[in-house]
Amino acid sequence: MSKEVILRKIARLRTATNKPRVLDLFAGCGGISLGFEAAGFEIRGAVEFDPDAAKSHGLNFHGGADAHSRAIDITQTSPKDLCEQLDLGKVSDAFDIVVGGPPCQAFARVGRSKLREIEEHPEAFIHDPRAQLYKKYLEYVDAFQPLAVLMENVPDILNHGGQNIAEETCEVLEDKGYVCGYTLLNAAFYGVPQMRERMFLIAYRRELRAKVVFPSPSHWLVLPPGYEGSRSVALKTLKSLIGDAHSYVMPPAATPDLPPAVTAEAALADLPAINARELLAAGKISRGARRFDTPVGYGRKKPSAYGELMRTWRGHEANAAGPVDHVIRYLPRDYELFARMNPGDQYPEAHGHATDMFNEKLSAARARGEKLSEGSAKYKALWDSIVPPYDASKFPNKWRKMWRNQPARTLMAHLGKDSYSHIHYDSNQARTISVREAARLQSFPDGFRFHGTMNPAFKQIGNAVPPLLAKALATQMMQTLRQAITEEDRTDEPRRAAATV
Repeated sequence: MSKEVILRKIARLRTATNKPRVLDLFAGCGGISLGFEAAGFEIRGAVEFDPDAAKSHGLNFHGGADAHSRAIDITQTSPKDLCEQLDLGKVSDAFDIVVGGPPCQAFARVGRSKLREIEEHPEAFIHDPRAQLYKKYLEYVDAFQPLAVLMENVPDILNHGGQNIAEETCEVLEDKGYVCGYTLLNAAFYGVPQMRERMFLIAYRRELRAKVVFPSPSHWLVLPPGYEGSRSVALKTLKSLIGDAHSYVMPPAATPDLPPAVTAEAALADLPAINARELLAAGKISRGARRFDTPVGYGRKKPSAYGELMRTWRGHEANAAGPVDHVIRYLPRDYELFARMNPGDQYPEAHGHATDMFNEKLSAARARGEKLSEGSAKYKALWDSIVPPYDASKFPNKWRKMWRNQPARTLMAHLGKDSYSHIHYDSNQARTISVREAARLQSFPDGFRFHGTMNPAFKQIGNAVPPLLAKALATQMMQTLRQAITEEDRTDEPRRAAATV
C-alpha cells in the first residue's frame, strides 16, 4: 500500500470543510449510507446487486442519477470499472472510507482454512465460489486504500462453523496495515425501536495512530431472553477462545439512568390507523401489487420525539401530504385472528386462537341446523377459511404480535415474502405492519423513498442496517478520525518548528 496515498488523504481531511468520502459495498437501499451522511460524511459511491435496492440508493443519495442507480455485480466489476462508471477519477484517490459487509453466505462452508488463506489462494473458490464476495471486498480495500473500514454482519459470524470470521477478518486487515476491533451492538440501545443485534468491525490505518472505540449507548433496555441469550452464547464462545480473540472489544454498557428504549407505539402511533377489517368489508383492499403513488396524510396524534425525528430528518424530510408507502398486505383469512391474538403471541398461540374461532363458528353453524360432519367438504372449507395451515409444533417463531410498550423484534428480509413476524400491536387495526411502519421500526425517515412495490420495499428494509445505529457508529468514527488528525498535527508541530530554525 502506498504510504503517499494515505498521507495525501490525511492531509485532505485536515481541512474541516473536506468531508470523508464513503464507498458503501453491499449497500442495499442505504441504511449505513444514511447514517454516515447524517454524521457528516460524503456518500460518493455504492455497490449493490439488487436492482430495486440500487435504484433506491441512487434515488436517495444521488438524485436518481442513472450512473448511481444501476445494479452492480461486485464479482464482475473491478475498482477501476467502478471509478469509470461513476466518473470518480483515480482509483487510489476516490474514497477515504469503505463500509458495508459481504453477505454472511459468503462465509458458508469455506472449510477449515482461515480467511487469510482464502484471500491468498484463489483455488479456495473450487470449494466455495461464494467466498469470492469476501475476496472482492478485500480487493476493493486494497485498491481504494481507505483510512477506515466498517463491516457489519450477524452475531453468528463469531462462530460460523467453528470459525470466528470477525477475528479472521481483523487478521487479514492487520496484515494490510490496519488496527482493528469488533463487537456486538444492539440497535435498541441507540434509539432504534427494534431489538436488532449485529456484529460491527472497525479498522483504522496505522498511520492515524487511532484506537478503535465504539459509540456509547443512548438508551436503556433490559433485553428479553432470546436476545440476551444469543449475546451470552457469542460471548461465551469468545471467552473459550480468549487467546484467539484479541481484537474483540466489550460492548459499551447501557445503564438504567439513560432514557428508556423507543417503543413500537412511540415509533408508529402518529401514522394513520389502517383498520384492515373495515377496508375488507368495504371492498377497499384486494390482492395485487401495492404501489407508492398515494399520500395518506398523518394521524391526529401528536408525534413522539422519535416520530418528529422521522418527519424532520435533515435532507430526507417528510412530504407534507404524508407517506405514500403506508400500505399493508391483503390477508383476509387472518384479520380476525390478528384481532384475537394477545401481544407477544407467536404462531402456536395464534393457531390455538384460530382453532377456538373455528370451534365457535362450527357450533354456531350447527346451531343453525347446518350439517357439518367432521371430514366433510364443508367442514374442511370452514377450517381452511379460519385456521392457518402450518404445523404449530414446527413453526413457533413464524408469527408474532408486537408489544406496544417495547421495541420491535428484529426485522428480517423475509418481510419481502410475508409480514407475520410483525403483527401490529393495535387489535383494532388487526393487521401486519405497513411498509412505512417497517421503515420507522428500522429508523428510516419518512422522506426516504423505496423504489419498487411493497414486497421489494419490505425486503430492502429488512436487509438494511438501522440508520440511527449507523449514525452512532459514523459519529464515533468521525470523532476518532478528526482527533487522530489533530493529534498528528500537534506531534508534527515541534518538527516543523525545528525545520524553520
